[in-house]
Amino acid sequence: MTETAPQALRIGMVGHAFMGAAHSHAWRTAGRFFELPLRVEMTAVCGRSAERVKQAAERYGWQSAETDWRELVARPDIDVVDICTPGDSHAEIALAALAAGKHVLCEKPLANSVREAEEMAAAAQKAAADGVRSMVAFNYRRVPALALARQLVEQGRLGRIHQVRAQYLQDWLVDPEFPLAWRLRKDRAGSGALGDLGAHSIDVAQYLTGQRISSVGAVLETFVTERPLPASSSGLSGTAGSERGAVTVDDAALFTARFDGGAIGVFEATRFATGHKNAMRIEISGSAGSLAFDAESMNELAFHDRSEDASTAGFRRILVTEPTHPYLDAWWPPGHLIGYEHTFTHQVRDFVTAVAQGQDPRPSFGDGLQVQKVLAAVESSAAALGVHIPVQGAGARS
Repeated sequence: MTETAPQALRIGMVGHAFMGAAHSHAWRTAGRFFELPLRVEMTAVCGRSAERVKQAAERYGWQSAETDWRELVARPDIDVVDICTPGDSHAEIALAALAAGKHVLCEKPLANSVREAEEMAAAAQKAAADGVRSMVAFNYRRVPALALARQLVEQGRLGRIHQVRAQYLQDWLVDPEFPLAWRLRKDRAGSGALGDLGAHSIDVAQYLTGQRISSVGAVLETFVTERPLPASSSGLSGTAGSERGAVTVDDAALFTARFDGGAIGVFEATRFATGHKNAMRIEISGSAGSLAFDAESMNELAFHDRSEDASTAGFRRILVTEPTHPYLDAWWPPGHLIGYEHTFTHQVRDFVTAVAQGQDPRPSFGDGLQVQKVLAAVESSAAALGVHIPVQGAGARS
């Protein structure tokens, strides 16, 4: 007797640059390694340039191409809208997709303002009552080492959480002649290193500790205030032209934080950390132990158990590649490492599974709203010369 093929989930993706490439790889790969409850079909990709989006469709494996996201959202053969555009268009696309009854996966940060994020979270909650699911794409939650860290915290292995130290360090903006890409414009990106990198650290810290950030005290700095206008506006790069424009976002963000469960934290996000390419680091210290992670060694988790004999106790390296570790039963033998792209594949697996089971996936738009409120409080604190600012409202726990 032949088994019935699983029902298809037809995907429409808006945007095809850096994040679009990562998401395309994930949609193409997830069902080939994981037993998904629904078959994924890469139905359509959307971009502004007809020539470039056609090339992206052919390169990444999409069946068709669109140049107007509204037409993609309106297509009856689209079940999921995956938003990989700059932050200034997230709200408009997501609200239209939810209203059309499409499931939505939206890149982080959720929006460019708290007001937009509130509207998106409210629309997502309303749509969920009709079976429409939504998720914000904080992919670092899907790093197996961090998923294992979450398990250790939930098991009480760290005891009471006292402190969080989080850094996200990159250096791609150190050259003052790097062109004024869209990530350096507040109207497109919302903020600079704060929203681009700091949003990840905020989400991971709240996810691992199970606590929300309740207040912050911050400093923001822009080291290069003017850059050459790009000859092309695609992605992070592009040839610089002779004209210059103002940088309207931060280059670096520093802030202290209080959590609603009693922990305190210190956060740093910068694109001026010379020598660091993608060092998303977090260390959590508790009464019974500590753990530490660095994305530049993403298959490893450092763990210290305070109950061990003091003469030999210390941080020990856990190579997170065992089939018993989160997500890794689908991949390679122990010691055979996975990479950055796998976090997006895991994200697709979790999203598709939640849709199939009729459950709301996490992180939700409500979780994304909570991060947006922290970002806004950091900006307000920096404007008030570091005065501690409460995070407004209460988002859903991660």
